[in-house]
Amino acid sequence: MSNNEFTFECPDLTEGATFPLRYTGRGEDFSPEFILHNVAVNAQTIAITLDDIKHPIFKTFNHWLIWNLPVQDRIPEHIPAGKILPELGNAKQGVAYGRHHYAGPKPPRGKQHAYRFTIYILDCELELKPSARKKDFLKESEPHLLQKSELTGLFE
Repeated sequence: MSNNEFTFECPDLTEGATFPLRYTGRGEDFSPEFILHNVAVNAQTIAITLDDIKHPIFKTFNHWLIWNLPVQDRIPEHIPAGKILPELGNAKQGVAYGRHHYAGPKPPRGKQHAYRFTIYILDCELELKPSARKKDFLKESEPHLLQKSELTGLFE
């Protein structure tokens, strides 16, 4: 890994570890804090998705979609619900399992699923409506993607 590669950490979750209860649908269901490293100097916005990547029916099931976050080194935990978030530079939350809000892991009891956070660094603000879904976000963001990094955790 080069020293200039974009990475992020979640202070309470390491790669492959179990999600802390507070960030799940069986706990407080708060979005976690993220600390970003080596964000591109020409970055304009940040987006985050959370996906269940071991869903038995859907190969990948999107739990959370937020975009147009201002560029920053630290994204606070417990991002509130809402289509547009004035307190976060008018970031927008789209339609996912959490409709316009974070919805943490909550698989059927006794079934372990893997959940992946992906943080995207973009060179612009996206002109998507809050009714956008992940597929809309991916299509719109692809030509503007500067950097991307992932973190996967488990929950049962």
